Order: sequence, then structure tokens, then C-alpha cells
Amino acid sequence: MSAPRAAELLGTDRTTISNTEAGRFGISEQRLRRLAAIYECDDPTLIDALAAMTGGRASGWWDEYRGKIPPDFLDVAELEHHATALRTLQTAHIPGLFQTEEHARALFDLFVPALPRLEVELRIAHRSARHAVITNEPAVPYVGLVHEAALRMRTGGSRVAKAQLHRLLEESERPDVGLLVIPFTAEGFPMAGDTMMYVCAASPHLDTVEVDSPIGAVFFDSPTQLANFRRRLDLVEQVALNPSKSRDLILEIAHDL
Repeated sequence: MSAPRAAELLGTDRTTISNTEAGRFGISEQRLRRLAAIYECDDPTLIDALAAMTGGRASGWWDEYRGKIPPDFLDVAELEHHATALRTLQTAHIPGLFQTEEHARALFDLFVPALPRLEVELRIAHRSARHAVITNEPAVPYVGLVHEAALRMRTGGSRVAKAQLHRLLEESERPDVGLLVIPFTAEGFPMAGDTMMYVCAASPHLDTVEVDSPIGAVFFDSPTQLANFRRRLDLVEQVALNPSKSRDLILEIAHDL
């Protein structure tokens, strides 16, 4: 349906439709449900999920960082906020939700050219705030696949690396958190070398995958792409250690530091 036709049926102008579609304007639940009727959407689960994400011009906590850190950082935080479950794969880094401040600072200090000190501290504060999705009630169920290589990197030195591993052990004890280690002995797996997050939404139509790239976050949401990513994650999970053995290996690596 064209924007002018949708605007006519909604009783507004084309600019409002265009700005709403582009994400420049928020949308109320009432208007969203009217649009769904106009578009003849007959999926109540999808409509209810979208309605739950409305809020007019209300802002999320991440908006206080807008214009101060990269916009894809904010997109990731918003996705996590609305998620019903999260699955991640990290082959070279500790999952961001569980990074200590010292570990995150050491990572950001490796950027070339160097980041301004204020931006480093803002990125750290933003990353720490994301942890709330795991600690809030109800918490978002989380399954993280982490390669042994990421655990053995001494980012920030032995003391920082050891503290980071103990933080992982603490987080792995949460009832809604599963941390699974991919050992060096695994005989290959899909997406080796990738960093990605699969975000489950209230409706499968709203699922999203975020993949890190040298130019920033890349997002995927087509049904075929999502099905492929789910299949790949399932295959990776098959070669990972179970939660108990994963904790044993994390503790063993920490003892070696």
C-alpha cells in the first residue's frame, strides 16, 4: 500500500506515515492497531507484540547516549530490552553483557586510532547498563556460546583476565543464564570467527540477528536468514561443552593465570 493511500485511510498526511516508517516518530498503540486493520494484518500475536513496543515519543534508557556513542550500540541495547530470549556466539570476545568494567576499558583502549577518554567511559557505562536484562525481574533467558580462545586471551593483563573469568562463573550460576564453552578440541563449527546475537521477540516475525563487522553492527530479519542462523547456532551448540563442564574449564583457565 502506498504511503499516500495509508495516510488517507488513517486520516493523516503522507509525511506522518513516512516519518513513522523511518523511525523518526514514535507511534501510539491506538494508531498502530488502526494501521494493522488498514493493512489487513490478521496475526494477533504480531499485532500484540508490536503494540507492546509502542510508547509514543517515550525514550529508553539508551537514548541518553544518543550522539555520544555509535548508534548501533543503542540499537543492540533496544533489541535486548524488548527480547524474550537471547542466544549469542562469541569466538574472540567475552559476551558484552558480562564484561567487567576493567575488561571493557582494556578492550576499548585497544582501538586504533585511540578513542577519546570520555567516549571510552560512556561506552563502558552503556555496556554495564545493558546487564540489567539479565538481572531484572523477569530476566531475559540467555544462552551464550563462547570459544575457549576468548577465555584464554589476557585482555588487560592476568589480573583483569582472572577477575573477568570469575565474573563469568558467577553469571553462569543465574537460573536464566547458560554459558557454554566451545573447546579447542571441537572439530570445527559454523560461523567460526564470528560474533553474533540472535534476539527472540514476542512474535517470531520480529526476531532479529545482529552480527558484528569491521564497519559496525549488521542486522538480519528475513525468515530465510533467521532460519539459517538458528540452524547454525544449533550446530555450534552440539559441539559445545555442557554448562557443568563449561564452568569446570573456565575455572581451570582462571587457575592457570
